[in-house]
Amino acid sequence: MKNFSIVLIAMALLVGLSSLFIVDERQLAIKFQLGEIVESNYEPGLHVKAPWPINNVRKFDKRILTLDTRPERFLTGEKKNVSVDFFVKWRIKQPAKYYTSFMGDERQAGLRLLQIVNNGLQLEFDKRTIKQVVADDRSVMMTDLTTKANNEVEPFGIEIVDVRIKQIELPDEVLNSVYQRMRAERERIAKEHRAQGQQAAKGIQAVADRERTVLLAEARRDAEISRGEGDALATEIYANAYGENQEFYAFYRSMTAYRAALANPSDVLVLEPNSEFFRYFSDYSASD
Repeated sequence: MKNFSIVLIAMALLVGLSSLFIVDERQLAIKFQLGEIVESNYEPGLHVKAPWPINNVRKFDKRILTLDTRPERFLTGEKKNVSVDFFVKWRIKQPAKYYTSFMGDERQAGLRLLQIVNNGLQLEFDKRTIKQVVADDRSVMMTDLTTKANNEVEPFGIEIVDVRIKQIELPDEVLNSVYQRMRAERERIAKEHRAQGQQAAKGIQAVADRERTVLLAEARRDAEISRGEGDALATEIYANAYGENQEFYAFYRSMTAYRAALANPSDVLVLEPNSEFFRYFSDYSASD
């Protein structure tokens, strides 16, 4: 009798324990009753259910999951084949729909999700060139893709949090074409800079030449003015000297002429002895 009581107590404990279950804050839970879903909106904490086989509970990860697959090939709007390595961040939003769609199989959910994202990526690549995909429109493309893909996966009880491209690998012919365009663009920019530099240099040279011409003209003008003033002053001095002492003035002019005529020892002058040119020599000899 005592052993029977122990068995009853043990069975009661087992039944009681099997009637309790805990939902972690990182989990979602579904309660089944004889194979049918009867509850799926559980908050984290301790909950009660009927013992198995009347009720049983299935739990799923509530955290964001990552779908990372091998690179896929897509055609751009230019009909260029590119290899794209990407990943998808997703999570279970409605566990009842998720279970009904995939029987709770995460692998099946991932395959369906990958198919939807692949189709969406192909549609986005169809509308864009390689340049737009690589540089210009990537963020816009990912936002559009995420929005459209979420509309498709909503009936499955899942949500796409983000789609990100890790790498886009271009075929060799596309790479060569891109490099050639980049090189041509850099050469064009370099030519523009050189042309602008040459134009600026010509402008600077023209300004310098113009200023040089002006400065030289002003210098020549000032020199002519100074020379004219000097000649006028010399003429005035000569005139004054001539007026005061005509004989000395004539002597001074003769000395100046002698200095100019006899400056080179190799020069020979053929003149008559009584020439006016040697007047002062003759006068000097007569005085001796």
